[in-house]
Amino acid sequence: MNQRTFTMYFKRTGTIPRKNSLVSILALFLFATTLFAQTGKDLELWYQHPAGSWNEALPVGNGRLGAMVFGGIASERLQLNEESIWSGRPEDFVHPEAKAALPQVRKLLFAGQYAAAQKLAEEKMMGPRKSGSSYQTLGDLLLDFVLPNGELQGYRRELDLETAIARVQYRVGNVGFQREIFSSAPAKALVVRLTADKKGALNFSVGMRRSGNKAAIDVAGQTITLSEHVGNGVGVRLVSKVQVIAEGGTINPVAGKLQVTKADAVTLLLTAATDYWGKDPQATADQELQAAAQQTYADLKQAHIADYQRYFKRVDLDLGTNNSTLFPMDARIAALQQGNEDPQLLELYYQFGRYLLISSSRPGGLPANLQGIWADGLNPPWDADYHININIQMNYWPAEVANLSELHQPFLDFLNALRADGRKTARDMYGLKGTVAHFTTDAWHFTETYGKPQWAMWPMGMAWSARHLWEHYQFTADKDYLAKQAYPALKEAAEFCMAWLTPNPATGHLVSGPSISPENTFTAPDGSVATMVMGPTMDHMIIRELLGNTLAAARVLNMDKAFQKQLEQTSARLAPTKIGSDGRIMEWTEEFKEPEPGHRHISHLYGLHPGNEINRQTPELLAAARKTIDHRLANGGGHTGWSRAWIVNFFARLQDGDAAYQNLVALLQKSTLPNLLDNHPPFQIDGNFGATAGISEMLLQSHAGEIELLPAMPKAWQQGYIHGIVARGGFEVDIDWEGGKLKGVKLLSRNGGTCKLRYGNQVVELNTEKGGTYRLGRQLQKL
Repeated sequence: MNQRTFTMYFKRTGTIPRKNSLVSILALFLFATTLFAQTGKDLELWYQHPAGSWNEALPVGNGRLGAMVFGGIASERLQLNEESIWSGRPEDFVHPEAKAALPQVRKLLFAGQYAAAQKLAEEKMMGPRKSGSSYQTLGDLLLDFVLPNGELQGYRRELDLETAIARVQYRVGNVGFQREIFSSAPAKALVVRLTADKKGALNFSVGMRRSGNKAAIDVAGQTITLSEHVGNGVGVRLVSKVQVIAEGGTINPVAGKLQVTKADAVTLLLTAATDYWGKDPQATADQELQAAAQQTYADLKQAHIADYQRYFKRVDLDLGTNNSTLFPMDARIAALQQGNEDPQLLELYYQFGRYLLISSSRPGGLPANLQGIWADGLNPPWDADYHININIQMNYWPAEVANLSELHQPFLDFLNALRADGRKTARDMYGLKGTVAHFTTDAWHFTETYGKPQWAMWPMGMAWSARHLWEHYQFTADKDYLAKQAYPALKEAAEFCMAWLTPNPATGHLVSGPSISPENTFTAPDGSVATMVMGPTMDHMIIRELLGNTLAAARVLNMDKAFQKQLEQTSARLAPTKIGSDGRIMEWTEEFKEPEPGHRHISHLYGLHPGNEINRQTPELLAAARKTIDHRLANGGGHTGWSRAWIVNFFARLQDGDAAYQNLVALLQKSTLPNLLDNHPPFQIDGNFGATAGISEMLLQSHAGEIELLPAMPKAWQQGYIHGIVARGGFEVDIDWEGGKLKGVKLLSRNGGTCKLRYGNQVVELNTEKGGTYRLGRQLQKL
């Protein structure tokens, strides 16, 4: 523990000791006493005060049912969410004049009349969406405590990533109190356990509420029921129940709450359901509550930990050690902002991303939304919807590589659920076959577009998302999945894109349009600020990749020979990625000036990441990509959390470990809330997931036909390991390093087959058997 670290802590707490002073000695003594009272676990977020706001509360979740734990002393608020609580309804809103307007808009764009084209597209192509929709809070579970007389001592609030359990503990007078909170997937319930170290010391009330004050709340026996038809009747029907189970003492209904008096210990069980999946929410919530109540708390806890750890324990990361875990999380973040190095915080941040995915995305449910499952109020930012112009894709970047492949499934299922409406949109809006989606969607699976062309005239949402269908196959080699789920969706998305492309009269190349480079603008030759073009670079990168992935899938399945030929022919005619006169990758078909040269979207680097068009086999494009990202950063880029996370992945692919590390640290310094959630601002969860993917890319890459070890190792990580990370082809990899160099590697081949392994300029090829384990040394020699 160095002097600088001490100073950071005392600055945070407002007490800076003077050298050789009585105050200094006393302060250091108190400081040491505090430190020795802490556990110092590597994978624990802990604090010495309750959450002052939602941005400090701690998230728990079972994939479907979540809570934000505030950790109050005299009162506790658990802000609740359930993944299917959405206002709105299925709605068709294709503009009836869009199909007729399409050729007119294209003609104007080819003629360079950008303002006129944009005006026409806004008037004739943007859909008249009326009802709207939003993800919403379930409500609040409220606990109000009657505490004994005496001073507060030993307060600690924590989230243990090893067990997915949040805890609050403190002592008032001569009584110690503890709360444990977790959301159990096996029990389908939120579980709260309250204990005290003195019999009969628990005295508190339990209540529920929901924003808008339209929910019906009923108290009967030991159970409170909250119910509402959300969205003023335009949305799901919601039912949530909480049961109070006391050991000792009494439970009585008082003013719409349940009053617990003189209990030794209490367990609260909360369930919630909606009619989103076609089931009766009242019956579902009742059945789940009854099933959970038949189990002891010890059994509930044991089953929860076992279920969670079967995912979490797959990957172990060590980036180095110091004494930072002895400090509260808010102090560690403050110290990092002042330049203190904290490798264990980066390790924890990586695993926190995995924790969030386990807690917000489970098979059979909806995918993680813009806030995972944790959103407050009836109208969270951007409706906490499914933005498909990068955000939901970023949510799932770490799924395969971070050994959470099953948790990818909700997104893959969601894409297939979009296909039906996407066919209607392709037909009614554009007069084309195939399936299409635009910049965003919701739980009702709309694919039409609406709003302003700057963000809305972009028909590549399905095409981008479809890469995840192929990625899942690359990691799993599951041909049954490929044939039944992935290939049909890939084919439909490719059919739309091939029909959508049109020849550029000036070049003869096939181009996409009208379209945009998501949310960015350019200055047209007449000085106006425009957004739409024919042939944005990102569209072509996405389409080229989609056609290639669809072709590869058809070849694996040995089907659709004629369609394979179409894919090949269309790809050959697609407009290529171009480098501008300044050496940067061109974002549009012309070298327009940019009103926002530091724009948060860096769409024309899609081919670098998440795509693989730009790699070591394309050195000119690789150099141009580096100039592109340097230019963005020089002009203020990376100023939002998710954008900074994307930049970490860019530099990892550029194999600049120090730049990737610097941007990872900057993400924590500038775009991370006290509870480690990503700050756009406001909170968006994609930055958390993007950063976990970025750390993975720094340590292992497999997108370019070989498995590359430590491709972007920063100087700051001199010694460490990552065990359990996964490469394409289904290879589970353990990597150890020391002195910043590879020490050894172990591979488990899940599927068998050939594996090309690279470390620096050393390359070896292994012929593996399914289930076989292979060990290699620092020179990739077999051990």
